[in-house]
Amino acid sequence: RMAAAPPSYCFVAFPPCSKDGLVVFGKNSARPRDEVQEVVYFAAAEHEPGSKVECTYIEIEQVPKTHAVVLSRPSWLWGAEMGANEHGVCVANEAVLTREPASESEALLGMDLVRLGLERGATAKEALDVIVALLEEHGQGGNYYEDGSSCHTFQSAFLIVDRNEAWILETSGKYWAAEKITEGVKCICNQLSLTTKIDAEHPELRNYVKSQGWWNGDSDFNFSEVFSLADDHLACCSGRESLEKQGGDVSAQAMIDVLRDKDSGVCVDSESFLTTASIVSVLPQDPSFPCIHYFTGTPDPSRSIFKPFIFVDDVKLVPKVQSPSFGNDDPAKKIPRFQEKPDRRHELYKAHEWARSLLENDQDKGQKLMRIMLDLEKQGLEAMEDILSRTEILDPAEVVDLFYDCVDTELKFFK
Repeated sequence: RMAAAPPSYCFVAFPPCSKDGLVVFGKNSARPRDEVQEVVYFAAAEHEPGSKVECTYIEIEQVPKTHAVVLSRPSWLWGAEMGANEHGVCVANEAVLTREPASESEALLGMDLVRLGLERGATAKEALDVIVALLEEHGQGGNYYEDGSSCHTFQSAFLIVDRNEAWILETSGKYWAAEKITEGVKCICNQLSLTTKIDAEHPELRNYVKSQGWWNGDSDFNFSEVFSLADDHLACCSGRESLEKQGGDVSAQAMIDVLRDKDSGVCVDSESFLTTASIVSVLPQDPSFPCIHYFTGTPDPSRSIFKPFIFVDDVKLVPKVQSPSFGNDDPAKKIPRFQEKPDRRHELYKAHEWARSLLENDQDKGQKLMRIMLDLEKQGLEAMEDILSRTEILDPAEVVDLFYDCVDTELKFFK
């Protein structure tokens, strides 16, 4: 039996479901319980002609210019589970299983494609075009986990969002289909969701599935029915209902509440998987306002806090949410891979481990700490709402240390 795909959840809400001309995006990244996720920023860069970029497993051609990106990623790999770029594009991926076994041979990971789409696409549609072109050229494959004992492979689905529209992209090997969204609430999880509304697709998609005998060409072409393993392509998402109940009021706070919800299953905390990091992004449809991206950088959003990041030049780096780097000695880079697991915990992650043991062992102290933390988060959310309701343009100097200061304050409380 194939191992189940990790049950991550991704959401997007557009007006009229979301507040005041805002697009709100969110993801809980469900991964192996002990995996560390870091939050990293890479500035925009120009690259020499002919230069290459080393992704998790393979090297590919670099492009002349890459956009600035902020990423939440498992710290052993090159790509990302989710992130954003300076142009207000957000991308998150899902591991999915289809009737086609995912390739074990090392190629691009779904997570690499998240980062490549962000570095190379200035709109959601551009990021989609980048991802499918790279899929065609290099394919997807290789181990999704830092595990030397067995290879866990999956196909990929993506939620790609900008200030104006979102695309749901679902893939199997190099074949793909995509649906464009401009209103309402959408959720994707670890199973295929596209049905008959397809707005873009691989040019050979229908011929391919006919040649495999998966579709006769007479009935409506339904992507999930054709590619799913069994009848498991049902509406997967309980979180969507919570967002729809907000009745036109989905805000950063509403998205955070949905991501924290353990009862609905959106906040995963099971034997094999844990929500190891979360993101919420608020993208104003009016381009004169900045996009705001909130990251936890720590596991389990129900006991983590969402800290804001805004793209400005010379944004201050935050080493305390970055894992140690092992360079070429990293067991993830040596063949055979993953022969040992180094300690990848960053400073904020370690502080959280301490806080978790406090929550478990001394409930009064733990709850008091959590109240202080949530109060800190609320101050951040209110300060960001203030930025989005102003008439004057934001002064970059005001937010250049924003994420740094939030992480720093959080660590001080733990001390």
